[in-house]
Amino acid sequence: MTKNKKKIEKVIGYVLDFFLIIVFTLIIIGSYYIFQVKVMNRGYANIFGYTFFEVATGSMSPTIEIGDVVIVKLTKQVNVNDIIVYQDGNDFITHRLIEKNGDELIAKGEANNSEDKPIRSDMVIGQVIQIIPKIGIWRKVILTPEVIGLVSILVIIFGITFAYTSKSEEKDDK
Repeated sequence: MTKNKKKIEKVIGYVLDFFLIIVFTLIIIGSYYIFQVKVMNRGYANIFGYTFFEVATGSMSPTIEIGDVVIVKLTKQVNVNDIIVYQDGNDFITHRLIEKNGDELIAKGEANNSEDKPIRSDMVIGQVIQIIPKIGIWRKVILTPEVIGLVSILVIIFGITFAYTSKSEEKDDK
């Protein structure tokens, strides 16, 4: 085996280890999320003081569009002009805070003609700190059975090919 080939295999090993760590971390976070939402029956998960929501309506257009994901810092300390997420019954609403009168807050969607009904500060989930465009749409595409099946088949083929190639090279080295 040549030196270059050994270096390439070493780099590939490091890259695969990195991806394995990322996948393992995502599995842990996903499991924690599922535990909080499904087992503990919470409407959202608290992941190190943050959560996320997929936007379902165009009420905040053009700032936030349908299918965008918002990352929310869990806090009750919000200011006028902050984009906030609050819970009204079973709904989570992402709108801009336009007025604050003590414990009473008024929010409004940027595409809406009227402001929301007043809410209490204890209904606030937190402040939007990041908007990730169109992630919700990609999530729906990626999680279709066809795509999951195709990716699974490709991983199996890649694994078999890699295992066969490694064994062939070991025989050639002997």
